[in-house]
Amino acid sequence: MQLWVGLGNPGAKYANNRHNIGFMALDQIADDHGFAPWRAKFQGYVTEGKLGSEKVILLKPTTFMNLSGQSIGEAMRFYKLTCQDVTVFHDELDIAPGKIKLKQGGGHAGHNGLRSTHQHITPDYARVRLGIGHPGHKDRVAGYVLSDFAKAEATWLDDMMRGISDGARDLAAGDGSKFVNAVAMRVQPQRPNNPNPNIRPKSEPRPVKAEPKPDTRSALERLKDKFK
Repeated sequence: MQLWVGLGNPGAKYANNRHNIGFMALDQIADDHGFAPWRAKFQGYVTEGKLGSEKVILLKPTTFMNLSGQSIGEAMRFYKLTCQDVTVFHDELDIAPGKIKLKQGGGHAGHNGLRSTHQHITPDYARVRLGIGHPGHKDRVAGYVLSDFAKAEATWLDDMMRGISDGARDLAAGDGSKFVNAVAMRVQPQRPNNPNPNIRPKSEPRPVKAEPKPDTRSALERLKDKFK
C-alpha cells in the first residue's frame, strides 16, 4: 500500500493557486483512474483505488499548508505505513513550468508544507516536484505562489496533469523514469520526422540537376525541327 499526498490550501479561494498544484495532480489521478469518492478523514480528504497492481491512498490535507504534516502523520499511523510508502506532490519554484522531477529524501528548501511534513514523519519520503517557475525575486515569492495560474498557462498545466495521470501506474510500480517520460510526452510531444514533405531535412542533399546534352544538329536541321 502506498500513500500519495498532494499539498495545498483548502477552500475555493485557493483552489487555482500555484501553491495548490499538488491537490490538482491528485484530483486528476482520482478522476481518471476510477478512485472512490473523496471523504473527510485524517484532517483532510482521502480516497483510495488501484494503480496497476498497487493499492494507493490519496490524501489532500485540509490543515493549510504549514500544518500539512499533522494530516500525513495521522494517515501513516492509521495504515501502519513508513516514510518509504509516502510520496508527496508539491509545487517547486526552482523547476520550469511544466517540468517535473522526482526526489527521495532531502531538505525542504523553505517550502512550508515540506517543513511541516519533515517535522511529523522525518525527511525520508519521496517527492514529485511540480515545476511552477520562479517570479524572479524572493520578495515576490509569497504573492506568486498564492496567486492563480494565468490563462496563458492553462495549456501546459492541463498537459502536465494529464501526463501525471498517464504515468501514475508507472510511478506506483516504482518506475520513475517512465513516469517522468509520460509527463514529458504530454507537455512536449515528439514531432514527426518530416511533417512537411516539401521541406527536406538539412542533412538530406538536394538532387543534382543533370547537365543538358550538347545539341549536335546542324543549323539547317534545327531550323527544320522548329517548323515541324
